[in-house]
Amino acid sequence: MRQVLIYPGEDGWWVAECPSLPGCVSQGKNREEAIENIRSAIKAYTNALTADGLEVPRDDLQAMLLAV
Repeated sequence: MRQVLIYPGEDGWWVAECPSLPGCVSQGKNREEAIENIRSAIKAYTNALTADGLEVPRDDLQAMLLAV
């Protein structure tokens, strides 16, 4: 299980990123598509690390939502 940030991008698309996997970012026309796409991106990212014999980073992100 990975924590994912999803937010509206400047171009009207939704951006999804996985902070525990640096550079693992995707997008979609709507939230649902962004979620589907980041799931695929996370799988591809972790599969590539494993194929290269590299350790897959743990998801130790401790998130906090603040209204400022």
